[in-house]
Amino acid sequence: MEEHLIIVFRTILLYVLILIIFRVMGKREIGELSILDLVVFIMIAEMAVVAIEDTKDPLLHTILPMLLLMVIQITLALASLKSKRFRDFVDGQPTIIINRGKIDEKAMRKQRYNFDDLMSQLREKDIRSIADVEFAILESSGKLSVIEKEKNQNMTEKSGDITIPLIIDGAVNEENLRRIEKSNFWLRQELKKRGYKEIKKISFCSYENGQFFIDLIDE
Repeated sequence: MEEHLIIVFRTILLYVLILIIFRVMGKREIGELSILDLVVFIMIAEMAVVAIEDTKDPLLHTILPMLLLMVIQITLALASLKSKRFRDFVDGQPTIIINRGKIDEKAMRKQRYNFDDLMSQLREKDIRSIADVEFAILESSGKLSVIEKEKNQNMTEKSGDITIPLIIDGAVNEENLRRIEKSNFWLRQELKKRGYKEIKKISFCSYENGQFFIDLIDE
């Protein structure tokens, strides 16, 4: 019974302490946590769990490292405010994935970011087609910021189709071709009409409302 009371006391005390520490370190959304924040939060959480389980270990052995981590995190956060070079080193820099309507495959490879990731994040922003994107920037938090192209007033309204990838990284998506009831031969013929003879040189090709969006590898 006594051990159970100790566990309850430790849990409440560490819970309150962690709330205070996180409050002092500042408010941030989970998706906006820097690597520095994430490491500190994980370490503090692990310390708290160990301290609750090991009732024989003095609480001071846990509280001191937690407070030390808080001081280190605040110090480094202040340093990042004063030094852009240090901030870029800790948090990383935003990466332009789509630049003036062109996909930057080199930037995607550097960030280990693939077309499935890109399409997924565009859909989350209710953007149906890559062709509608002027700029897409992968922020250091992992979120994708998108600036759409200005819509021509003379353009007809879209029928509501979504982007259907037909080629990704030089490989034809046969399943999507079947979805639109087209063949590999049809795709190759359509590409040849537009001056694209080698599919391996195409990083991304989509089809929507009868229109192709084609982006060559590293161009």
